[in-house]
Amino acid sequence: MMYGYARVSTDGQSVEAQVRQLAKAGCPKVFREVASGAKTDRAQLRKVLDRLEAGDVLMVTRLDRLARSTRDLLNTLATIAGKKAGFRSLGDAWADTTTAHGGLMLTVLGGLAEFERELIRMRTGEGRARAVVRGQRMGRPPKLTPHQRREAVKRRDKGETLAEIGRSYNVSGATISRLRP
Repeated sequence: MMYGYARVSTDGQSVEAQVRQLAKAGCPKVFREVASGAKTDRAQLRKVLDRLEAGDVLMVTRLDRLARSTRDLLNTLATIAGKKAGFRSLGDAWADTTTAHGGLMLTVLGGLAEFERELIRMRTGEGRARAVVRGQRMGRPPKLTPHQRREAVKRRDKGETLAEIGRSYNVSGATISRLRP
């Protein structure tokens, strides 16, 4: 079965031109959506991905209708491949997993994206290590000063409720419960 996916970003736009192109290309069923490409949780895309079975093909008019970033595209394509289905973009002939050449191109892009992610992870780790050596504290700043922490622990030990202590410092009772003497 061939499925189409048509998406526009705003209510002022129309998916009809995409629907016509996809129908002309042989898609009997087109899932339509008005949603920003930046949203990762798009209901109609999720529906069509859930419906895909082995041998099915998902078709779009252009890659940017399916995904906003390379990572999002590769994640979506991995989902499609995991269902043993194919993918085809009418406007990007090289993005066609139903052909050997298209599959090769998307595999190469996937490898490059994985390499890029690993480089980013390594650089981030090196930056954190340098920051720690400089004495920089990592993570969010504490909500309570050292003096406030000591006072809260004393109050907790005297039997005052966590909620009361938390309210007085404008933090949750859970924050107070995690304090150590």
